[in-house]
Amino acid sequence: MPNQQKAAKKPLTKTQLLSAVADDSGMTKDNVATVFDSLETVIRKQIGKNGAGCITLLGLIKINKDKKPARAAKKGVPNPFKPGELMDVAAKPASNVVKVRALKTLKEMV
Repeated sequence: MPNQQKAAKKPLTKTQLLSAVADDSGMTKDNVATVFDSLETVIRKQIGKNGAGCITLLGLIKINKDKKPARAAKKGVPNPFKPGELMDVAAKPASNVVKVRALKTLKEMV
């Protein structure tokens, strides 16, 4: 009896994505690569230190930069993995976190 499971679909590679967009838009692969590089630069500026901290891409996704405050060290915290034991939690410095959120148009595609 032959194997009836379908082969798993693989995500597009960067080259395949550039080719697909170039074929669909009628542009050359080099032009599409330039557009993606430009998009990366714009996102970097918006999310970076002096940027707005938020950017929306074509109504598909929204990228936010959130600041997480520093957390102080704690001693004698109950261990969630070993009930009855206490543990020490190390301090963590403040950091920036990038969050990507799917918007309505992208959700409707699925």
